[in-house]
Amino acid sequence: MSVTITINHALKKYGENTIIPDLNLEIKPGEFFTLLGPSGCGKTTLLRMIAGFNSIEGGDFYFNEKRINDLDPAKRNIGMVFQNYAIFPHMTVRKNVEFGLQNKKLPKEKVKEQADKFMALMHVDEYADRLPERLSGGQQQRVALARSLCIEPDVLLFDEPLSNLDAKLRVEMRTVIKNIQHNVGITTVYVTHDQEEAMAVSDRIAVMSAGVIQHVGTPKNIYQRPANLFVSTFIGRSNILNGKLEVVDGKTFVVAPTGYKAEMVNVQEQYKADQDIVLSVRPEEFLLSRDANAEGIPAIVDDCVFLGLMTHYFVHLESGEEAEIIQESSIDSIIEPGTQIKLTLNTEKINIFTADGSANMLTGVCNDCAN
Repeated sequence: MSVTITINHALKKYGENTIIPDLNLEIKPGEFFTLLGPSGCGKTTLLRMIAGFNSIEGGDFYFNEKRINDLDPAKRNIGMVFQNYAIFPHMTVRKNVEFGLQNKKLPKEKVKEQADKFMALMHVDEYADRLPERLSGGQQQRVALARSLCIEPDVLLFDEPLSNLDAKLRVEMRTVIKNIQHNVGITTVYVTHDQEEAMAVSDRIAVMSAGVIQHVGTPKNIYQRPANLFVSTFIGRSNILNGKLEVVDGKTFVVAPTGYKAEMVNVQEQYKADQDIVLSVRPEEFLLSRDANAEGIPAIVDDCVFLGLMTHYFVHLESGEEAEIIQESSIDSIIEPGTQIKLTLNTEKINIFTADGSANMLTGVCNDCAN
């Protein structure tokens, strides 16, 4: 059974140090929900509060209508997959997978049936009689996942489960985890600091900083319309430029540091006034022209990196600011370092923020954050 996880005014403290000051969140039944943020932001702490491994200094945690604050972890019916796999080195694969079922005092036939089912699902059935030391990291992670799933938990929790794997195996395992989760439909909370990983597996993401949720939304929404400057710079790469917003004859323009001006048609009504702003321009949102006489932001190419389909250009503006640009590689030649170019903005995609970075000024920002 999938459950709704509701968190109201969560507070976590270690002594006088407040880790999570006041956090509200609702995770939908069957959802793959990711807590994403830098080290020390409180994401693993929150996960362990859901699991029952950390004390709760304030607020209420619910699985559906059941308050779980004081419920023993063993009675929460959760499955948890750890960063270090946490499988027993002295037990075979089968014994590891059966461990949780044995604790439930199920009949021997049911234990074997469940273990066989989930070992096959995770493609580790052929290793049933092996000890973990004879398995690769990816195989061990599959065993850990089979063990967590076979008890048929209401909630599945992942704490940085792929960080010990190499890059190729991480990509493979995140696909496995996403497909399995969608097939079984268990409410899942996943902790990672890897933005690409979060984007690849999640239905929704909560971006955290200093114990506070900054933005909750789909990967697409968070990437395209981040709620604030922190989210914009943490998710993907962004070029950050200081600029101004100007309103002339009822039209709203963004003015770049070098005086280049572009009309913005999607500024929220409340922000339509002359003011300082911060521009967030992702590398693919710059449009590059080799014509030095064209309209745009003057820049000089410092370096270029050809990566097949795309070429990355590193430039500096006349204002002294540096920027990265990603363009589809041309068939004739790349632009050499030292070349003067002009940059324009894809105004449909760039984001602009208030001068303090606290709010996105554009329409289309969708933030499910309850804080």
